[in-house]
Amino acid sequence: MENQRPVIRIIDDDPSMRAALADLLASMGYATRGYQSVAAFVEADDDLPGCMLLDVRMPGEGGLAFFESDAFGSIGLPAIFVSGHGDVAMAVRAMRQGAIDFLTKPFDDQALLDAVNRAIGQDAAVRHERAADADLRARYGLLNAGERDVLRLIVDGKSNKEAALALGFSEITVKVRRGSVMRKLEAQSLPDLVRLADRLGHADRT
Repeated sequence: MENQRPVIRIIDDDPSMRAALADLLASMGYATRGYQSVAAFVEADDDLPGCMLLDVRMPGEGGLAFFESDAFGSIGLPAIFVSGHGDVAMAVRAMRQGAIDFLTKPFDDQALLDAVNRAIGQDAAVRHERAADADLRARYGLLNAGERDVLRLIVDGKSNKEAALALGFSEITVKVRRGSVMRKLEAQSLPDLVRLADRLGHADRT
């Protein structure tokens, strides 16, 4: 997924605006897709990396309402608003909700391109983190029950001796299982192991 070309989705009910934005972005080497409404985007789009350019006001569901909806949250693409009807309050509302930028038509081409670059960078960082979390979960899945018990106690600050007493094992057994945990999780040190364990907790919440 990370090697796929980013796609900028242009969601605007004005076909001339969609065409102008597509031409501008294509001139800079970007791939684009145009949608005349939020509904058309939701029905047809996929999980390719990139971002979206959203008009604020359109027939049916407007861009800002969509941006604040649960449906948008499940998509998670960075959003840039472009609007001829925006105001300061609307821009502040969008930015507080996490929009990359809010551009008022007519806008400066370079401002749009800069916003698109930021959005693509943010999307790439999020996707990289998700992939890293998935890889870590897979490595954690290689641990057996005994190794997970040792991991839990070690990252809680227990020594090998204390972990052995708590689990009813010999200290050498704990050392062996601890070494296996380090190898399977690809931890280079105890601080690294603690960091990975913390990340596992974070990944389970996302």
